[in-house]
Amino acid sequence: MKVIATPSRTKEILEKHNLYAKKNYGQNFLIEPGIVSKIAAAAVTAGKCVVFEIGPGIGALTQMLSKEADKVVAFEIDERLPEVLADTLADCDNVEVVLQDFLNIDLKEVTQPYLDEGYEVVVAANLPYYITTPILFKIFEADAGISQITVMMQKEVADRFAAKCNTKDYNALSVITQYRCTVKNVLKVPKNVFNPKPNVDSAVLQFRFKENDPTINEPMFYKLVKGCFTQRRKTLLNNLFETIGDKELARKVLTDSGIDPARRAESCGLEEFIGLYRSVENAGISLCED
Repeated sequence: MKVIATPSRTKEILEKHNLYAKKNYGQNFLIEPGIVSKIAAAAVTAGKCVVFEIGPGIGALTQMLSKEADKVVAFEIDERLPEVLADTLADCDNVEVVLQDFLNIDLKEVTQPYLDEGYEVVVAANLPYYITTPILFKIFEADAGISQITVMMQKEVADRFAAKCNTKDYNALSVITQYRCTVKNVLKVPKNVFNPKPNVDSAVLQFRFKENDPTINEPMFYKLVKGCFTQRRKTLLNNLFETIGDKELARKVLTDSGIDPARRAESCGLEEFIGLYRSVENAGISLCED
């Protein structure tokens, strides 16, 4: 079996199938086998495991995942690629390629048969910039039994997901992500290991789901957190006032939760936001997700 993730093999595949990377799909093909192997090894941690891969491209990561997992189900949006993958992954008999936009699938419907058979279901992907957040939030909100997500993304986006409070990258995305998951930095990926070479470096993050807290209305919690970050330079009092429409009530719930109303959102950790949520809920304030 020829390793796909090398400069020469990638060039050979692209030329054989008269392929080029489509910018509108954010395609950049990995050409460093050591990095691909590390991603696959990090993604598959269970003995009985099915991987859902998003955007297999020409199969570089898919090939390595097939060595680690019992089965790989790869979702591809580019209609040119199933035929290419049938060729490049001809030796991988545990790979199924599905020509479908991952954002349009019913995630629970596709994971449930594997969960019923006792498999651990994980997600692995090399995600383009424009679709990273929508795809991750689809998985976060689906409650589809997925245990972890291992994804490569632009480093600047990864920095926001993993950011700690009191840093420039910390925002509502950081809080909501870290409420749902533990976030681990797996490795940094330089831009020169792709064909074509992107303008920025990438990073691989791993998200492992936490147990849901049944006492928290998640859409309401997300709306509250987003509201607190509406304008970074504004105080929590002013941002919360704009969210709930009553300044004195905003001051009261902040004070009740032990947060100085003059602080800014980026200074508050996850537990403080959960405390603020409790105060908002106790005050009888209802926030509906837009």
